[in-house]
Amino acid sequence: MAAKEEIEKVIDWCEKVKKERNRIYVIERNPFRGEIDWMRRFPLIEIDRPKEVASKNNLVYDSTVKQLWQFMNGDWRKIEPDMRIA
Repeated sequence: MAAKEEIEKVIDWCEKVKKERNRIYVIERNPFRGEIDWMRRFPLIEIDRPKEVASKNNLVYDSTVKQLWQFMNGDWRKIEPDMRIA
């Protein structure tokens, strides 16, 4: 689903936006929808918004643990890199 480089790119962008906006949490349009396949289904990225109140349709970034989260099968799950077998 997600390559490690793609996840790192999204996390870097989230960190940059968080620093620029200087707010408790930020909600931004997803700029990666046309660029990264697995990001197409997330209309917005919610940075540091608690998962309890975040939209289940959006991607959530938690800067305290530098982790991306998606809502799937009734629960919030970490987005982790694919296991590549050579």
